[in-house]
Amino acid sequence: MTALRPERDSSPYGGEAAYGGAEAFEGAGAFETAVERLADPLTDPLPGQPRSGQQEEWYDPEGYARDWYAGQNPAQPQPQPQPQFQAQAPAQQSVAPAYEETYSPPYEGPVAVPYEEPVAAPYEEPAVAPLPLDDETVALRVPDPPRTAERESIPAPGGRAARRKAARRHGRHGGPQEPQEAHESQGSARNSTKAAEAPLSRLEARRAARARKPSAGVIASRVIGEVFITTGVLMLLFVTYQLWWSNVRAHQQAGSAAHHLQEDWAQGRRNPGTFEPGQGFAILHIPRLDVVAPIAEGTSKPKVLDRGMVGHYGEGATKTAMPDAKTGNFGLAGHRNTHGEPFRYINQLKPGDKIVVETQDDYYVYEMTSILPVTPPSNTSVLDPVPKGSTFTKPGRYITLTTCTPEFTSKYRMIVWGKMVEDRPRSKGKPDALVS
Repeated sequence: MTALRPERDSSPYGGEAAYGGAEAFEGAGAFETAVERLADPLTDPLPGQPRSGQQEEWYDPEGYARDWYAGQNPAQPQPQPQPQFQAQAPAQQSVAPAYEETYSPPYEGPVAVPYEEPVAAPYEEPAVAPLPLDDETVALRVPDPPRTAERESIPAPGGRAARRKAARRHGRHGGPQEPQEAHESQGSARNSTKAAEAPLSRLEARRAARARKPSAGVIASRVIGEVFITTGVLMLLFVTYQLWWSNVRAHQQAGSAAHHLQEDWAQGRRNPGTFEPGQGFAILHIPRLDVVAPIAEGTSKPKVLDRGMVGHYGEGATKTAMPDAKTGNFGLAGHRNTHGEPFRYINQLKPGDKIVVETQDDYYVYEMTSILPVTPPSNTSVLDPVPKGSTFTKPGRYITLTTCTPEFTSKYRMIVWGKMVEDRPRSKGKPDALVS
């Protein structure tokens, strides 16, 4: 068995200092003597024979291993001693003597080092390596991207055609991959562009023009739709005019007529006993319904009724008496809806409600007596001096109000009657019905 030999100070085991130096060999002469003795192969003991006493004194392989292990690992437990064995050293090899145990200082823990602020190194522009030359074109080219395990592990399947497709997909020199969908979309776009740019034949052009031209059914439906829309808009405008604007306009005209009439009375302008059609001569007051409307001669719609005024039956077979007559029936007509609608709510009058007719000289006060809800327009007997269907049985001074019914229609007529209860001159002031 080859014995261990001490090395120089540069050995990885620490040299002579690690084994105690020359002192461990009991002087330099002892070491040389041991070496000379080992140089002769005849001096080595045979297997199974003990060594000489001199060798047994300094050769202790177990102690040498124990000392070396303790020096290298002071914190680890030392190995247990093993049974001694007889070692046979071959010729021309030296046996290392036993070494003394080296001193290992106790472990005192890490030593704290003061913190020093790191100093940033100055920035240096990275060196750019020159681009490699292309072997095929002898020109600069972009270097290949780093090869990844995924790309190296998946070879291009197929033969030469598949590899060409993979090269076009990844780039000639490993460039960025182009999706196959992009190539397909570009190809389809190019095909569609070529198809669009390709000239059409005369037959195809006629077919395309015929396809773009709308059919007769489409044109008819468009015309009908436009007619319906126009009709709806016109009807909406008409309804707005009738229900809103006609009332606004009629109220303005009626108010202006009543104002001019009162001015004439205040200035003493006297009117003759007869009036022209459309000429105002009195003012109707219905306090319960808050109605104040001028009374004009005649029942013409454009001249009287549509202007928001109340018309007097003073012409033809329906001619009635004036309010200043000693006996007779003073007949009036007015709109129930639209154009000022002065008789809109006469169906709400109750017996005993006052109806006042104001003229230039007098106030004629009537008291409502009865109502006829529905009667045909041809029933002119309601305007007789003694009206039929009323509660009157003998001549007297009566008033009759007529209007259309139901609302927003002119199919029937509604009749309201009243009798005079007071003839009050203007010099005595307004009657109680107008004051209260």
